[in-house]
Amino acid sequence: MSSSRPHGLAVVDSSGWLEYLADASNADFFAPAIEEPDRLVVPTLSILEVFKWIYRERGEDAALQAGALMQQGLVVKLDVTLSIRAAKLILEHKLPLADSVILATARAHDATLWTQDADFKDLPGVRFQPKAVV
Repeated sequence: MSSSRPHGLAVVDSSGWLEYLADASNADFFAPAIEEPDRLVVPTLSILEVFKWIYRERGEDAALQAGALMQQGLVVKLDVTLSIRAAKLILEHKLPLADSVILATARAHDATLWTQDADFKDLPGVRFQPKAVV
């Protein structure tokens, strides 16, 4: 197995999905996680964030296509247990709400979180690639 491929399960944060879908500078970083849907865990909150952004920028058809791609992985709904875990992460790491839900989902599934969001940079279980400055 190539070292660029994910070992175990992977969660890609919303910015990573957008980077990949736009074929932007970090798309290749996120490709190994996204292109193995059998290892991909997708929080419903990520679908919400990605759909909203693409719908606003590119229209409904593009947003629906992105949503369909995201649903090829294991879609995880926000439930009470995950909400409590996320709340604790907000307080422990001073994370924004959406980030805490995504990280809680990754941890609940023992998955690596793939991100370019600096909020996650030094946290365990995170594979971080800085966003390219254009």
